[in-house]
Amino acid sequence: MKHFLLASLLAGAIALPAAAADYSIMAPAAPGGGWDQTARTMQTALQTEKISSKVQVMNVPGAGGTIGIAQFASQQKGNPNALMVGGYVMVGAILTNKSPVTLKDVTPIARLTGEYEVVVVPAASDIKSVADLTAKLKANPGSVSWGGGSAGGTDHITAGLIAKAAGVDPTKVNYIAFSGGGEALAAILGGQVTAGISSYGEFEGQIKAGTLRLLAISSEKKVEGINAPTLKEGGLDVVIQNWRMVAAAPGLTPEQKKAVTADVEKLAKSKTWQDNLKTKGWIDTYLSGPEFEAQLAKDIAATETILKDIGLVK
Repeated sequence: MKHFLLASLLAGAIALPAAAADYSIMAPAAPGGGWDQTARTMQTALQTEKISSKVQVMNVPGAGGTIGIAQFASQQKGNPNALMVGGYVMVGAILTNKSPVTLKDVTPIARLTGEYEVVVVPAASDIKSVADLTAKLKANPGSVSWGGGSAGGTDHITAGLIAKAAGVDPTKVNYIAFSGGGEALAAILGGQVTAGISSYGEFEGQIKAGTLRLLAISSEKKVEGINAPTLKEGGLDVVIQNWRMVAAAPGLTPEQKKAVTADVEKLAKSKTWQDNLKTKGWIDTYLSGPEFEAQLAKDIAATETILKDIGLVK
């Protein structure tokens, strides 16, 4: 009888599902920006879809994510429940800030989303088109101030590429970096900068409300639902996409990495996540495993070339 009970108990234990991991997600930026939005959307989806029972989000802003990644790499080593959001901006910031901690010091899991960059001006601005902006830039590059995210990030790179495409010395770009989307938006709306650059999602509310004028988008072709010409259509040969990723802590076992990857894949394929992508205008660019690692290495090399080209990295 004892043996029967023991066998039943063991069988029951085997049948129980594995306990869902309680995750903490670091957004290495101030609240309001793209990384913060990504982390909080992940939090919602992980909990709604019952992939995780409890998810906390913490913000560690500064220096394009390099302060956050340094803290994450040193404090979370071997912790399978710690995640960090990152992306293209971080790749540039690591290079421009000469950060001793890089993406090699964490465990990249997957690329999640992509967003094209848009160029906006306040509704009251006398700049009505890309042609107007280009004319101003050619006449006096320093008179056009650009507001966007961290130095060396996608927004900064886009401003440099626009200048280069317009035949203007990219090192003369008057770029003002803000640590969070909220700060940049306030500066653009307040007329403290000539133009703003960021992903569409960060400006969407103000564009729809009519307080910001959308000049162009950095896509190859027009994007459905976004009423703007491409930079190419505006006479500037610039195509760039900002992507976001999730990384786990360094020092995980292969089993721990596999479990985290499985949870992130469930998240990426879930209805809650897919619905949020549509709502926010994010493009599903999910890629994981060796394919993502190879793509990441390619992107890092290409970014270094661009940053040297526009004078942000020596």
